Amino acid sequence: MRSLTEEETRTIFTKLAAYTGRSLNALITPAEDGTQSVFRLQGSRVYYMRKELANLSVSFPREALLSCGIMVGKMTKTGKFRINLTALDLLAQHARYKVWIKANGVMPLLYGGSVLKAHVARFSEDCPENAGVIILDSNDVPLGFGVTARSSSQIAKLDPTSIAVHRQADSGEYLREEDTLFTT
Repeated sequence: MRSLTEEETRTIFTKLAAYTGRSLNALITPAEDGTQSVFRLQGSRVYYMRKELANLSVSFPREALLSCGIMVGKMTKTGKFRINLTALDLLAQHARYKVWIKANGVMPLLYGGSVLKAHVARFSEDCPENAGVIILDSNDVPLGFGVTARSSSQIAKLDPTSIAVHRQADSGEYLREEDTLFTT
């Protein structure tokens, strides 16, 4: 595991800020109990973990260390960053915008579909177009994340079959892609 370069850090924080906004600072500032969390790169995967754990992980050979902490996403060969489903709980804690869906919209989402306007129970206030959102069910359980197709005020005027949120990842991926989700 190694620390991120300046360019990698900028790329990752730009992508995470689309979902978390200003609360991204809460991920990197030390907690009240003095513990600090850091981002580390292992191969092409980016992990989020406590600094003490990151310091201990350097004692293992790179080939022997499979995972350490929360896998946030992967760096692509072109230098872009893709957030992985495993970061859903981390994103849900610090999300700026949220979308709650009705019970009839949960299964279509978990089967890989986008969120339709008919499935939306409510939006966060003043949610703009193309904003990163966390998708929750009516019990505040995070189901996935995506990007809004329109602003929250425009979605209210659309017909029920219009797409409200383009799905990026959902909890159903654990089953649909179990063979390839954690492979290199």
